[in-house]
Amino acid sequence: MQAVAEGYSLTEVLNAEPLPRRAAVQSLSFYVMRRLARGRALADLLLERGAPNPLMGSLLLTVLCLLSVEPAESADGQRPPRYEAHTLVSQAVTAAGQDKQTAAFKGLINACLRRYLREREALMAQAYLRSDVRWGFPKWWIRRIREAYPSQWESILASAAAPGPLTLRINTRKTDRDTVMQALQAQHIGATPIGQHGIVLDQAQPVGKIPGFEQGWWLVQDAGAQCAADLLPLTDGMRVLDACAAPGGKTAGLLMQAKVHLTALDIDEVRLSRVTENLLRLGLDHDGVILKTGNAARLPSWWDGQPFDAILADVPCTASGIVRRHPDIKWLREEQDIADTAALQRRIVAALWETLKPGGLFLYVTCSVFPQEGIEQEAWMRTTLPGAVSLPAPGQLLPGQGSEHDGFFYALLRKQDEKQTPDTSA
Repeated sequence: MQAVAEGYSLTEVLNAEPLPRRAAVQSLSFYVMRRLARGRALADLLLERGAPNPLMGSLLLTVLCLLSVEPAESADGQRPPRYEAHTLVSQAVTAAGQDKQTAAFKGLINACLRRYLREREALMAQAYLRSDVRWGFPKWWIRRIREAYPSQWESILASAAAPGPLTLRINTRKTDRDTVMQALQAQHIGATPIGQHGIVLDQAQPVGKIPGFEQGWWLVQDAGAQCAADLLPLTDGMRVLDACAAPGGKTAGLLMQAKVHLTALDIDEVRLSRVTENLLRLGLDHDGVILKTGNAARLPSWWDGQPFDAILADVPCTASGIVRRHPDIKWLREEQDIADTAALQRRIVAALWETLKPGGLFLYVTCSVFPQEGIEQEAWMRTTLPGAVSLPAPGQLLPGQGSEHDGFFYALLRKQDEKQTPDTSA
């Protein structure tokens, strides 16, 4: 909790946890992140002058979120964490006493929690007067979604506040969906086909216990993200760029389609190494994959001057479409990040467009639901990039509209030779 408050990704923090307790810490952390607005509102009511220090505040918020579990709530596809109130209060006080930053506030934490238990109904009623508590998102986020989707905003927020399902993409180089479905049924794991190559599990499972993990039959990938590889019609021998590639899920999808000469580019060398790890587990041809560390917007740092036949540009974004899987995102972002990220996206796209052959295909992808990173960017590309022609693509995918996917945006463009007559057939 404290690390996220300081701006660190929850994924990064959890990866540093000892393996034996990581799953438990993740489950509790995810639950608290989804109910953080409620915890903050209650803390504001209980602490007139605010928390005396950040770590004490994080401890109090965590316990308030766990004490205020509502009967109808669910977390991570299961029942929410339930503990006896006296156990939570006792362990919170004990935990406070074990750290020099919080030891002096044991009495204050005890008093706050006991007051909450005495006045729970009244305090909860006051907390739920706040829109961020009712929806579980920052107020600016709620306003932005409501403005963008006036008839859908409630279902979008409700869906994004709940845990997402565990979805697999079948590795078609090794097996087929029917085989995996049969293996799941043999282990009494309920599942439903989705999309062209996907399977949604009825209940999340540890990946190591799902049939086919060691054999590389599948990778975990949201149904929305699976669309990327299917939208680029690749053929053997093509020169392809996967920009902003790490950790390699979409890279794998491209390699399942055709035997291409693929360059995987990412600015983060550590994350880029995971591309090879994932391809090795899946048994995909990684020998022909060139890994390059570089800033996509700065061509001299990575491009050899040879143009590409196709480019997948999974550009950096606010990740507003995947908050049900990464609930810390909504608390790490600021409203200004939308404009800042959109400007970065345009710099990257403009640079990458230079590396595309005339006649080549360019797939723009973001895991965002904000129009500034989606439909507005497509309009900018169509009117700004030389020779850009829009082709049919899904556009904005929204969660909570009777679908099992996260929020994504897709735009597909062809780079037409400027000497050719404009193609308006699309």
